[in-house]
Amino acid sequence: MGLREVFSKPALVTGVAMAACALAAPACTPRRGDVVSATRAKTEALGAEAGAAVTCRGKRRDHGNQSITVDSGGRSRFSLLHVPRGYDPHHGTMLVLNFHGFLSDPWQERILTGMDAASEARGFIVAYPEGIGPFIARSWNGGDCCAFAKEKHVDDVGFVRDVIAEIENEYCIDPRRIYATGFSNGAFLTHRLACDMADTFAAVAPVSGFLARTAEQCQPSRPIPVLDFHGSSDGVVPMNGGIGLFGGDPFEPLSTTLATWRRSNGCSEASQTTFARGDTQCRAWSDCAPGGEVVSCVVDKGGHTWPGGFPFPIVGKTTFAIAATETMIRFFEDHPMPIGNELSGKAPASANSPP
Repeated sequence: MGLREVFSKPALVTGVAMAACALAAPACTPRRGDVVSATRAKTEALGAEAGAAVTCRGKRRDHGNQSITVDSGGRSRFSLLHVPRGYDPHHGTMLVLNFHGFLSDPWQERILTGMDAASEARGFIVAYPEGIGPFIARSWNGGDCCAFAKEKHVDDVGFVRDVIAEIENEYCIDPRRIYATGFSNGAFLTHRLACDMADTFAAVAPVSGFLARTAEQCQPSRPIPVLDFHGSSDGVVPMNGGIGLFGGDPFEPLSTTLATWRRSNGCSEASQTTFARGDTQCRAWSDCAPGGEVVSCVVDKGGHTWPGGFPFPIVGKTTFAIAATETMIRFFEDHPMPIGNELSGKAPASANSPP
């Protein structure tokens, strides 16, 4: 069965999966994400001034599910948006961009990750941009991956910049608290954004994807914190590298991605275990250049799935020992953009920064 069937949305499949989860409760109840960062105090010190009030005037006041469309690269492109009930249009709000996988879409990513609920609980705005491709074959250009977006050299980095600019134009966003995550092909894009947009994203948290850029191609403007999730039995993007379930060029192993980020962030070889519960273990490299940290969470026998998210047994085991969504939000909160590294050319003081 291909990804088209795996990520389709028939009510019957959704209902059966939700019923199975209900019968298995509390096993299907995601645990609160533990803070896996080993450098909370250090990053809070680096970003202390980032907590200074960001104020806005003339921003949208609505909340709930919204949508935005931007013209980017000669195409009209779409994103879903969830604005929490507690959103204040006068004060800077954290923004998370959440990228779906290949052959998926923003609606499915919303269900898979459960990030709307986290948005309501923790008061951040979440955007679900839509990839591009014929029919349902939506993909992202994550560098050396994937499908239509890669083959047609789609400028998804430019699209992401355009999306952020439009959201900032409409809503009060804190420019030092903008983050990226994504699943599968969306994780490949997330890794690429860490390379190309470290001036914008304070930290990233890819799930079930690799860095599909060479060290020469990935030259971030600063050390950028990375929290990575992967299942050891992922058959679509194998953790140990090689050809995945759907063929194509072989993948480099996860260890190569982690080594690239450790070198880029100036980390030592020493790591420490920061989380161990059930089938999941996280380790962190925190002896890094200021502002940098690399954390890897591996699910033993985990599949091509979102830890703590909506389970799809056809692509392997979903763990509930850790909730990726809650864990990455805590990681993001611990890693604001260090002072002096925020994106230049932001909106004037009257819009998105202290007046």
